[in-house]
Amino acid sequence: MKFKAFPLYGITLALLSLAPFVQAETVLRYTDHEPLGNMRTKVINDVFFKAIEQESHGHLRIEPHWNGELSVSYDALKTVSEGKIADMGMVVPEYTADQLPLHQIFKSFPLGPDNGDKQVKFFHKTFSQLPQFSAELAANNLVNLQFFVGYPAAFFSTDPNLKFDHLNNTTWRTASFWHQAYLENAGAKVVKMPWNEQITDALASGKLNGLLVNLDSGDDINAWKAAKEIRVSQRLWMGHVYLLAMNKQRWESLSAEDKAAIQRAAVRTEKILGIMLDSSLKNMSEAMRQHGAHVSTLTDEELSTWQHTSRYQQVQADWVAKQEAKGVENAGTTLKAVSALLEQAQ
Repeated sequence: MKFKAFPLYGITLALLSLAPFVQAETVLRYTDHEPLGNMRTKVINDVFFKAIEQESHGHLRIEPHWNGELSVSYDALKTVSEGKIADMGMVVPEYTADQLPLHQIFKSFPLGPDNGDKQVKFFHKTFSQLPQFSAELAANNLVNLQFFVGYPAAFFSTDPNLKFDHLNNTTWRTASFWHQAYLENAGAKVVKMPWNEQITDALASGKLNGLLVNLDSGDDINAWKAAKEIRVSQRLWMGHVYLLAMNKQRWESLSAEDKAAIQRAAVRTEKILGIMLDSSLKNMSEAMRQHGAHVSTLTDEELSTWQHTSRYQQVQADWVAKQEAKGVENAGTTLKAVSALLEQAQ
């Protein structure tokens, strides 16, 4: 019996000696307010998360929770900042304007780059060259791992003869406070309504004359059923950036190797973001046409008219004054810096 025990004892010692070299899998819990299946969520799940696992050689694994299962959109920043039920998540700056005031600047420009690749390069350069954005996230206990871009804005109108510089006696719905100001400067009345298919009913009944919203959101509620006149352009951008952020303490707890793996995965993912945006925009526009909508691309003249009518620079100046009154001292300098980078990206 003693003779038979010696080999087993030796094997046990050998296995124990190898234990320090075997790394246990690290699971990171992710929260997203949208369901898996649209352009952004598919890129995150099928490209970014898979790249993280590959680059970490299986040491890192993402456990995703979609469709608000762990946290709704307006609570995501708080959820990830606390780090109790999610390590990382999708933070949309527009939903937390008080916590992320500088991130609101992107939407303040009526026009932007004319294709997805230029848009991606603009955000990359902005976040690389202007540290105040990462500092703003750090103040909320967040570290951004990768940004994602969204569809451009679109006018969904019931009027085939829509005049962007003359929206008097029309009623519109938009989500962005910037776009609300621009529509009002064009003469429109802007109303607040919950975002659901009742908006499509309001368009059909005449209570609403139009929407100014990102193209995919209009598609989500089938707005094209009632507002068949759709005017869109890549340049009519939303400035809508999605931040895939991680709890700061959780990030700092990762090894240097794991951090580097995530950063390499981000580089791989960023390379396809512009291509995916352009392709998805084309496909969505064509699908709307198949449903009977009249989708057309805004001309340079129409875009220029909208930019002039919006009086965006005055709206920006008013916003800067309000932010500085709240103590956001670098609002004006950041706006100028972003404006210069955006001009280079055109």
